[in-house]
Amino acid sequence: MNTKSEGVFNVREKRIRDAIELKQSDRVPFAPFCSFFAVRYSGFGFEEAMHDYDKLIEAVKKFTIDFQPDAFSDTFRIMAWAKTLEILDYKQLVWPGHGGNPNATYQFVEDEYMTAGDYDSFLYDPSDFLFRRFIPSAWGLLEPLKNLRPLSWAWYTRSASYVAPFGTPEISTALKELVKAGKEAQTMISKAQSLAALMDSLGFPKQFASSSYAPFDYIGDFFRGTRGIMLDMFRNPDKLLAAIEKVLPSMVEQAISVPKTGTVNRVFIPLHKGLDGFMSQEQFKEFYWPSLRKLMIACIDAGFTPNPLFEGDCTSRLEIIGDIPKGKAVYWFERTSLFKAKEILGDTVCIEGGLPASLMINGSTDQVKDYCKKLIDVVGKDGGFILNGDVGIPDEAKMENVRALAEFVKTYQHA
Repeated sequence: MNTKSEGVFNVREKRIRDAIELKQSDRVPFAPFCSFFAVRYSGFGFEEAMHDYDKLIEAVKKFTIDFQPDAFSDTFRIMAWAKTLEILDYKQLVWPGHGGNPNATYQFVEDEYMTAGDYDSFLYDPSDFLFRRFIPSAWGLLEPLKNLRPLSWAWYTRSASYVAPFGTPEISTALKELVKAGKEAQTMISKAQSLAALMDSLGFPKQFASSSYAPFDYIGDFFRGTRGIMLDMFRNPDKLLAAIEKVLPSMVEQAISVPKTGTVNRVFIPLHKGLDGFMSQEQFKEFYWPSLRKLMIACIDAGFTPNPLFEGDCTSRLEIIGDIPKGKAVYWFERTSLFKAKEILGDTVCIEGGLPASLMINGSTDQVKDYCKKLIDVVGKDGGFILNGDVGIPDEAKMENVRALAEFVKTYQHA
């Protein structure tokens, strides 16, 4: 990093750190989450970019340099895995050109990969359940693994009988393809690391250091499905709570296992099933918030900054989620009023969010500027605000609206 880039990097990093610590900085930091908008902005197709690492790098780089955000949105990793997932025959997503429109973003495919009757097996040995039950269902390539015996059986002379299935044509062929997927994944990760290093050298701090998952969502999204886990709160509450506690250490480990940098180490935590409309206030207090709070406190204790994204409306939860150390977390809100969030949480956590996707897609540049001004004046007053978008920059956003947003936040002074 040259001296000039290092100076810019430090200014941006300090701007974000000040916001997190609820301090007034020179201006509100602009740190938009951006995925396929960068691809469209650069003139590439979604499917095309997901299968061409160099074109995807070009798109992310162009967006970052042209719009000069205060943080590099390292979304390369969540757009570049198409070739790897195709080898795995991955079942939990459809993506551009693979079950989805070639120019529409990927979609999650929810299903019940663990029945209510599977809780005992999951609680007894989660790793074995993942290896012999979940992965064979979610990864079509590794369906033959369902024929393996429990790993705990692989001891002493029993080892020979344990490894015998690996010699079958079904499993040996699958393992050869798994090696192919691994090599493809290594290539993708190497490209991602090169891009991150380049952005660092150009003076852009990384938006997130790592990611993790709320324990309730982990079980509900990937294993039980929405219907299953909602019924479990009534029919299997004890086993659900036990499963939540069982996976919590893994969620913490995933969040803090990455090397810390000298900059802000934010942990992205997308939140889904604990919002208004999914469960009652009492259910939120019992099933969702305790484990999420433990996850965030563990991140804070390890020197990381939890950055949950509340994907939906959580207005009724604002008082509860304020039970967090002051100046140690960033709460990104999608549909919750940022003005209400500032009123209730402004003295405790940094508020993140911004313009509604509908405004970015259908509004005028004047409307974008007016809304941005109100956000900066009210939510950004006295610090503690990071300007993003309610869901980041929408893939379909008008180019002129994104330019207007990026330019306005850098030039406008507080009222």
